Parts: sequence; C-alpha cells; structure tokens
Amino acid sequence: MINLAIACMPAAPEHKTTQPGIQDNSFLVEEAYNQEPRVVQHINTFSRLWNSKDWIYTFTQEWPMPGDPRHQLSYTLVAAHAGAYAGSGAGWGDVILNYRYQLVGNGDTRTAFSPRLSVLLPSGDETQGRGFGATGIQASFPLSVVLHPRLVSHWNAGTTFVSKARDALHNRANTVGYNLGQSLIWMAHPRFNVMMETVYASAQSVVAPDQTQWTRLLYVSPGIRWAYNFKNGLPI
Repeated sequence: MINLAIACMPAAPEHKTTQPGIQDNSFLVEEAYNQEPRVVQHINTFSRLWNSKDWIYTFTQEWPMPGDPRHQLSYTLVAAHAGAYAGSGAGWGDVILNYRYQLVGNGDTRTAFSPRLSVLLPSGDETQGRGFGATGIQASFPLSVVLHPRLVSHWNAGTTFVSKARDALHNRANTVGYNLGQSLIWMAHPRFNVMMETVYASAQSVVAPDQTQWTRLLYVSPGIRWAYNFKNGLPI
C-alpha cells in the first residue's frame, strides 16, 4: 500500500526552526485529527491485493471550515479494478462526500474524537464491481489517544447503509456493513514512524432480489511512513 499526502499552507516564518512531525495519514485506520486552519490536504492512496488482483486508488481533499476548523469538509474520488469481474478493466467508482466534526480535542491534546458522516454517490459502474449502484450513507467514529510521547493509538468503529443497492445483474436489496480498526504508531523520529494496523470489516452484498450475503475480512498491516518538510512550508 502507498499513501501520499500533500498539505498546502502558508509559508513558514523564517525564524521557525522546528518542523512538525507526522500525525495523520495512516493506510487503513482513520485518525481523529481535523486539519489546521488554512491547511488544505491532498491525500493519494493506492492498494493492491496480490491474490485477487483487485486494486484501488483514492484521492481525498480535506478542507477546514473558515473561522472554525472543528468543522471539516472533504471529498474522495475512487478508481478501482475488480479482479473477480473478467475483462472489466479499471474505472472510476463511487464519489464520497464527507463532513467531520472535531468533538473532543485536536492534534495537540492527549485524546481526540471526531465523528464523520459521509454520503456515497452512485457514480461507479456496479456491473463492473466499482460501486453500490445506489446512494448510501456512512458513519465513522475515530478516536486517537496518545499513550506515550512516542506511542499513539487510533481506534475506529463505523457502519455503512445503502438503500436498494444493485449487483451486476441489476438485482436490488438494502445492504449494511460494519468496520472496526485499531493501530499503534511508534514515532521513532518526528519524520519517521513505524505502524501496525488491524482492520476488520463485515459487509453485505446483493446476490438476488431482496437477498444478500455477508463477506468478512481481516487485515493486519505493518508499515512505515515518513515525511518531507520543505523550506517553503509544504509537507509531503
């Protein structure tokens, strides 16, 4: 998995010598930190499953609300290839519109909590495995806790509901899904982190008119991340 995040912000003052460490942008688990005022973040991720040949690319842009960064808006564009659909090729998936509220804390506090509500727009082609075929809603509850100056934990719980989701044969049924996530981040250096993420997901898919079946997945993902902080204030 590859994750590239770019934050656009005003240039850092010349007298500032300390540079911020990495605080967000894991691969699988969502942190509970909204963007700082006047900071717009661009997040690119790419994941590929070797056995199924599935891959997914996402681009997310996060915007803090002017005057009150506790409110954050963002959108996610998805491109994907479903290996189970022979000859389907790659294409765009459903668009996701997100609103997140920093209910507790922020990036400077020991504990942070920022629930998110998202709308899934059916822009992908469900016949090629790239969408739900209907509008859905998703709720997520990310919690971040600093356990030690060099050790941070992140916890996720979420659910997704799609009304009248559609499969490749145009059968329709309501579907629900649940997800849990947990990660530990060891800050070996302010610009270099070692990560261990665990994610469990259980979701329904349409198999016949008004009939669904459950699929359950568990991912355990060790990883690393590092940052480049440029003199003009641009972090990557």
